[in-house]
Amino acid sequence: MGDIKESVCAAVVRGEAAAKAERAGLVDRSRLKDEDCVTQVLTLYETVRARTNRIVEPLEVEDFVVQTAPYMSPPRWHLGHTTWFFEMVLKDHLAGYRIQSEEYLYYFNSYYEKFGSRIDKGRRGTRSRPTVRETFEYRQRIDQKMRALFAGLGDYPRSAEVVRLVRLGLEHEMQHQELLVYDIKHLLADLYRPGAVSPAPDGNAVRGMAEIEGGLFEQGYSGAGFAYDNEKPRHLVYLQDYLIGRGLVTNEGYLEFINAGGYRDYRWWHSEGWATLNQEGWEAPLYWEHVDGQWMIRDFGGLNSVESKAREPVCHISFFEASAYAKWSGRRLPTEAEWEKAACFDGAAGSKREFPWGDSEASDETANLFESEAWGVAPVGALPGSASYYGCQQMIGDVWEWTVSDYSPYPGFKSEFDEYNDKWFVGQKVLRGGSFATPRSHIRSTYRNFFGPQERWMIAGVRLAGTV
Repeated sequence: MGDIKESVCAAVVRGEAAAKAERAGLVDRSRLKDEDCVTQVLTLYETVRARTNRIVEPLEVEDFVVQTAPYMSPPRWHLGHTTWFFEMVLKDHLAGYRIQSEEYLYYFNSYYEKFGSRIDKGRRGTRSRPTVRETFEYRQRIDQKMRALFAGLGDYPRSAEVVRLVRLGLEHEMQHQELLVYDIKHLLADLYRPGAVSPAPDGNAVRGMAEIEGGLFEQGYSGAGFAYDNEKPRHLVYLQDYLIGRGLVTNEGYLEFINAGGYRDYRWWHSEGWATLNQEGWEAPLYWEHVDGQWMIRDFGGLNSVESKAREPVCHISFFEASAYAKWSGRRLPTEAEWEKAACFDGAAGSKREFPWGDSEASDETANLFESEAWGVAPVGALPGSASYYGCQQMIGDVWEWTVSDYSPYPGFKSEFDEYNDKWFVGQKVLRGGSFATPRSHIRSTYRNFFGPQERWMIAGVRLAGTV
């Protein structure tokens, strides 16, 4: 029982202030009571739910229902879907609970077959009901019911299962907070006005490749805190000696590829990538615009020349583009095992760190994540405190980094939640590291994100690798 309590409580406080106290030896997790866990997860619940509301607060009511592309979702849908997830918890764990609306179940489901039929993703913007007001009322009602659920938790086995599901639901909502940022950018770009924006620090040049010794490496997560099932189990992989970029590829570097005819030369592209380029008419990354003979980048800060953003990491590129650039430059993309070792292995200690810079939580000095409120990427070299043991900077935050690895299960994988991660083990590529839209408590060095190789509306960039 004590070991079970410890793992549940660790999952609850992962990424919160209590986690720091635990590492400092100020909290004995074995003494945490059931009500302590419940209080902590309720606090986290309120924090995460409030953050979602803050993201959408600057929107006008008309913005909530627009779907600008089949791969994005209207903000209203994100609000309802993340609430729908918790309604499914209430349905199974709150005595006497009745589903609010079958219509809501149909519209706010995403891809979960076990919960019944749902609207096609590309048609989420074709319906005006439930209204935005009704969606917010739905959100408030479910929040009230969740507080009642927390207040009524009794015996430990039941509270442990509820805590596990709620924690998963909060991680799920943090994923959707990042997706909200992607979708709002696609919808509004510089018309969106965040509540607060902090200026990014200046950068210093970060050049060259770190040489990393090969050998056996333990890849994956094995701690007591929260991690998705696709990050487990930790297992041995063998790596050859390799090189990896100390910094991310910049807009300046990527512009050289464009000016050299990179988008007009099939030699650099995978066959499917070349076909996609021609079908979609790609000439540059998403949000790059050719104005009066020069390339401009549109983001939350407005429309600015590439030259003015030369030292920022290139972003909104697909796997196909990242791979083509790497081949053109005489390099390649790293495998996810290579990326993970460069990010968190401490060669002096012979063990893994929790983050590239050590075991402390992320701060404004170590990672540009959502709480930094930059609403954009920081220049390469702007965060020297982010450096890993090998001197690689900004491996957490700023942009998700493409790897060459296919998204597939680790050896010994066991699904912990049906239809959540394992159903996507085909046709996806792995990205690592998080972005400026990723909440701090949501990211780990072992986190495996995944998207199709043609997708580029998410905040994704590239770090080069090479063979010694």
